[in-house]
Amino acid sequence: MSDTRPTDPVAEAFESQRDRLRSVAYRVLGSHADAEDAVQEAWLRLSRQDTSTIDNLAGWLTTVVGRISLDVLRSRQTRPEASYDERLPELAMALDDAPAPEDDALLADSVGLALLVVLDSLGPSERLAFVLHDLFGVPFDQVGEILGKSAAAAKMLASRARRKVQGADRPADGGRQQRAVVQAFLTAARLGDFDELLRVLHPEVKLTVDTPSGMVVTLGATEVAAGAQLSASAATHGQPMLVNGLPGVVTWRGDGTPLSVLAFAVADGRITEITVVVDPAKLARMNLPDPA
Repeated sequence: MSDTRPTDPVAEAFESQRDRLRSVAYRVLGSHADAEDAVQEAWLRLSRQDTSTIDNLAGWLTTVVGRISLDVLRSRQTRPEASYDERLPELAMALDDAPAPEDDALLADSVGLALLVVLDSLGPSERLAFVLHDLFGVPFDQVGEILGKSAAAAKMLASRARRKVQGADRPADGGRQQRAVVQAFLTAARLGDFDELLRVLHPEVKLTVDTPSGMVVTLGATEVAAGAQLSASAATHGQPMLVNGLPGVVTWRGDGTPLSVLAFAVADGRITEITVVVDPAKLARMNLPDPA
């Protein structure tokens, strides 16, 4: 919780923008903690600024938060091992027994969270341009200023990101194709069919395993396929779930305590991302169903 108090006009004006700024930063960064840090840093910069030089406070703050967020995204690229520490979005769980998840109003929030998985596949500039313009209506000239590019270049980045996001949208068949790809992966993992694993994995697939000691990240189809036995038990003992609106599986130990939660992102018939949570403390905090 921030210690900022609206005790003067500048602080009051900032507080009126806080929720919007936090939403912008969270969509760009995919981390509540990082978003809070970005917003607090924006407040610190504002408190040192001569506000008489600011014509549009909302625009100024959006620019500052955008630049801070862009720096964070770029630092994650240069230090990928730091990109996944406590950065998994909250996992929204639901039984995968509906014909079309998007028809269930209770899943609206999880489908929104699923967008974070898609956004994570974008480059920093693409992600910032798409989030600021398409989700928050920031004009391209302002987006370009944040990126250090022209408005036309910013528009091109957002357009490219939009195509990627639309390409990863839930298919019209209600996710049946996605489920089939996930099942093919799990079956191949159980059988040790390395060639089939490579067929269903995107060449740049990312596997993130959330363990008690931290995140373990594996990149690339060959590397992920080699370690796919992590998911083998889920093929026979797991229960299909929707995890953040995406196809997933939950497994349990013999005593009924949860063993793992797996979530898969699928695009163009291949798995682009796998998230596995095996940290007992985090599993205990999830709203998991009873074992089937």
